[in-house]
Amino acid sequence: MNILNNSEKVKISKKRLGRGIGSGRGKTSGRGIKGQKSRSGVAIKSFEGGQMPLYRRLPKRGFNPINKEKIAKINLDQIQSFIDAKKIKVDTQINLESLKKNNIINSTYYKYKILGNGSLKSKIDIEADFSSISAREKIEKIGGILKLKNK
Repeated sequence: MNILNNSEKVKISKKRLGRGIGSGRGKTSGRGIKGQKSRSGVAIKSFEGGQMPLYRRLPKRGFNPINKEKIAKINLDQIQSFIDAKKIKVDTQINLESLKKNNIINSTYYKYKILGNGSLKSKIDIEADFSSISAREKIEKIGGILKLKNK
């Protein structure tokens, strides 16, 4: 009988440990006598019997800085799509606070960068922490203002 293809449920009862000598799993409950592994609450994690464990065999890679700055990135075509959807008003200055208020940038970000992917159709006044050279050129070509904050 194949358990996987059987339509009726198959319930395999778990072994009941420590229920007397006659059960076959009594007294020490299959843990042997004494030693670390016979005690409760002990797990020898990643111990491979003296062999060099996997976490020590693999090379260390990378570096995770403690206070890494999260910088949000937004492209010009995304800004244009938000203007078209009337989430961003063209007559007001676009800054981090306005983008957070309109739920365009997550509130966990403290800085954001303008990237030059796509194109703008409308003239905008924008204040950002960083910008790419292509984004600056595209904004100024239309006649918009890009103001960078001091780092």
